[in-house]
Amino acid sequence: MSTSFLEIVELPDGRIALRRSEEENEPLVIIEFSGDAKGFLHGQQVEVAKAMLNVGVQMAARMAEGEKIEEGPRVLH
Repeated sequence: MSTSFLEIVELPDGRIALRRSEEENEPLVIIEFSGDAKGFLHGQQVEVAKAMLNVGVQMAARMAEGEKIEEGPRVLH
């Protein structure tokens, strides 16, 4: 991935996307919350998506630096 800046945007259809800031091309990642999830989050889904993307970008940076990410069972809680 290039060293361009990344931005988090809310798309017209309500999905949240991570994309390169200087491009209007295809997003790198898209997060879509169901109606039930949006209700549970009381309209704060953009903030939750930002937190999710922040952790993902940090992990990708660590991996790019050669840090071994512990592998094991992938259980989502």
